[in-house]
Amino acid sequence: MTSEVDSISSPSPSSPSIFRSGAELFLASVLILFLELASIRWFPAHVLFLTFFTNTVLLASFLGMSVGCLAAARKWNFIHWTPPLLIVAMIAAHLIEHMRTDLERLVRVGNPATPQLVFFGTEYVTPDPAGFFVPVEVLGGFFFLILALALVGPGQELGRAFQKIPNRVRAYSLNILGSIVGIAMFAACSWWELTPLWWFLPVAAGLAYFIRVRSSGRRPAVRWLLRGVLAVPLLASVYLAALTSDGYSIYGLPTGMHLWSPYYRIDYDCLRRSITVNLITHQDMVSRYNNSLPSHAYPLPYILNRDAGGALFQDVLIIGAGTGNDVSRALQWGAQHVDAVEIDPVILRLGKAFHYDGPYADSRTTAYVDDGRNFLHSTNRKYDLIIYALVDSLVLHSSYSNIRLESYLFTRQAFQDVHRCLKPEGQFVVYNFFRQGWIVARIFRGLEDVFGGPPLVLTLPPRPVVEPGSAGGFTVFFAGNIQRLRSAFERNPEFWLRDDEAASPGSSNGFTVHPPPDELSHWKRFTLSRVDLPADIQMATDDWPFLYLRRAFIPALSLRGMVVMGGLAVLLVLLFLPRTAESTHRFRLSGRMLFLGAGFMLIETKAVVHMALLFGSTWMVNSVVFFAVLVMILGSNLFVLKWPPRNLRFHYAALLVALGLNVIVPLDFFLGMNRVAQIVGSCLLVFAPIFFAGIVFAASFRGSPEPDRDFGANTIGAMLGGLAENSSMLLGFQHLMLAAMAFYLLSAMTGRAARDGSPQ
Repeated sequence: MTSEVDSISSPSPSSPSIFRSGAELFLASVLILFLELASIRWFPAHVLFLTFFTNTVLLASFLGMSVGCLAAARKWNFIHWTPPLLIVAMIAAHLIEHMRTDLERLVRVGNPATPQLVFFGTEYVTPDPAGFFVPVEVLGGFFFLILALALVGPGQELGRAFQKIPNRVRAYSLNILGSIVGIAMFAACSWWELTPLWWFLPVAAGLAYFIRVRSSGRRPAVRWLLRGVLAVPLLASVYLAALTSDGYSIYGLPTGMHLWSPYYRIDYDCLRRSITVNLITHQDMVSRYNNSLPSHAYPLPYILNRDAGGALFQDVLIIGAGTGNDVSRALQWGAQHVDAVEIDPVILRLGKAFHYDGPYADSRTTAYVDDGRNFLHSTNRKYDLIIYALVDSLVLHSSYSNIRLESYLFTRQAFQDVHRCLKPEGQFVVYNFFRQGWIVARIFRGLEDVFGGPPLVLTLPPRPVVEPGSAGGFTVFFAGNIQRLRSAFERNPEFWLRDDEAASPGSSNGFTVHPPPDELSHWKRFTLSRVDLPADIQMATDDWPFLYLRRAFIPALSLRGMVVMGGLAVLLVLLFLPRTAESTHRFRLSGRMLFLGAGFMLIETKAVVHMALLFGSTWMVNSVVFFAVLVMILGSNLFVLKWPPRNLRFHYAALLVALGLNVIVPLDFFLGMNRVAQIVGSCLLVFAPIFFAGIVFAASFRGSPEPDRDFGANTIGAMLGGLAENSSMLLGFQHLMLAAMAFYLLSAMTGRAARDGSPQ
């Protein structure tokens, strides 16, 4: 009995057939990569709950593609189901966004009473403990399943094209080239800040091509009817994707805009001049002259410094400058030069265009679109004042890891960079709505360790003690040369600020003023708070940068999400896995390919995280890293084509040595080196494992009699590695390579028993 895959084998196809199969393989690769990236950006921007699981959309894409490869021999063309499935997913996303207020109380995210991991957007929601609730894993599982099913069709086309090309390594090279083009196309969309309309139009065009090909063998009437029916969901998916792309108005007057930066969906309210990113309120533009909307954090560092007898801050650095509120106050209080660093170009541009005070138009201001950590590490300038201005990005750094854009700003090594950039009399100020007391404790410990003494901590409303299990509230840290401030509070424990007016020098001192009782509504009181440091509090480091995780462990919510996604993956694989030739009741996947995929996913995660640390957590750095990874794989393919290895023992050994070096060499080893040495050294360390892993895969894939099945097994392995990435919250990113080494050892062991004729 022959297998389903064997039935479509073409051992000696004609040249035109090979050319067409190669073109379809390339196109399918572009389509899958581009649809994956578009979905990763679009769905979390409409479904807040998808941001709680690191790589839901990414792993769903991997699963769908792998299941599609396994279904390459099926007669049914699953590409016909992709447009309707995308429609279902998009409609569900819009409904959840529309019903978000009700769902916030219905959907339970972790344990809101004692959270061990902060989930932005739900920290202030108190669900009824006696009422009905839906675990967030159910919503995550729904989108994981529906998106995986949507990718089965493109994956099937990929598997069919693989099967028709005799030279497996060249076929895989075409796959990599298509992925490179897909990344380049989506990077261009991000660079030009295009709306989702332009993301999903190429997707619709690619799907339309394969739908046309798969319906060409039918009778003309049936063919045109089928194409017409499927054109409706194709166009509808583009419409639904673009539904929030235009501005909106009242009586013809513009009241807001929907914008898409490389990081967020940004909703800008023109009337309130406020910004919402991915459905979470982010910042409001506040004028320094509008005392009806006091914002006490902005002037506090300057007024405290003045009333404690300090000189004006001349040189100021603001990390997370946003729309310019902090910049405006620095200029108001006499700064001669302000360096304003903001990672999001759209938010910065909105501030330049619409902020009441025009702080970015001031000649004393220099704005930088950059990652804050990268700027701190690369600048040689010294500052009187450095401010972390409400730094919380509300978005993950990438779909490959659990860290956020700002995670590397709160590590011990980042505070060391701040310390280096301060003048001897300089101060470092951090303020934000830190959600939990243990987050406050973690930052306190990091500042104390780096600056050689405890920082000053003020809270609003004031409280004597910040306990680990309490809500963090609004907190302000002062570090650096703060002895003058400490002495002022020792003399007068209370500081009073009236609204947030910039009182002129020589006016009433906030340490000595006592507001009359009938004016208390205009005054804010500040006192020093003591921070309780729990014995098990762990300082954030470049290796373990999880500011919002209570301790080094994998939270229960993440574990449940892994179980849900893993269970659904097993179910789909069993449903679509082809039967073997030996028995219609036995199933087989290549263990070597499975574990090669798992190990490679962890290597790629390490590369993304490592390069973000060295060169900034920007979307451009991520795009370059993904591009470089694929180019390195392409180089491995060319190596195998030129010098096909007979035995993989040497390459496995080189791979394990390269992974061992990644375990031994700290992530921050290259920080401080000159740029050339930093780039060359870090690339050799990070990309060497990718090169050797690529050789092992290409050589193993070269002799595969079932490329669709083996490629599917490799992609399923990548999903396994994606789930294993959660162990970084326990191990840290450097020791995550130990898990990668274990996967590659398993691939070598299973490879010895392989029966596919590939090198052992």
